[in-house]
Amino acid sequence: MAELNKQELEEKVIQTLKSCYDPEIPVDIFELGLIYEIGIDENSNVNIKMTLTSPACPVAGSLPPEVENKVKSIPEVNDAKVEIVWSPPWDKDMMSEVAKVELGFM
Repeated sequence: MAELNKQELEEKVIQTLKSCYDPEIPVDIFELGLIYEIGIDENSNVNIKMTLTSPACPVAGSLPPEVENKVKSIPEVNDAKVEIVWSPPWDKDMMSEVAKVELGFM
C-alpha cells in the first residue's frame, strides 16, 4: 500500500468541501469558514469539525451527511465523520476574502 500523503489527501478533502454549499448563500462551505478542522489519521479516516451559520440553519439536518458522503467518496478516504460544533460561533469575519467579495462585504 502506498504511503499515505496527508497533505495531498487534505487538499483533495478541501476541494471536495468546496463543492458543498449552504443553499441560502452562493459560496461554498470552505470559503464561508464553516470548516474548523480537518483531521486525517494513519488509516485515512477523515474527521471534520464544522459549524453552520446558525443553529436554526435550514440544512442542519442535511448538510453534515452530504459533507460526510462527499468526503467518503474520495477513493483514498477510508471513512469520514462530521462533527457539528458551535464554539466558536460562526460570524462573517470567518469568511475568506473570496467569500466576502462574492457576497459584497468588501
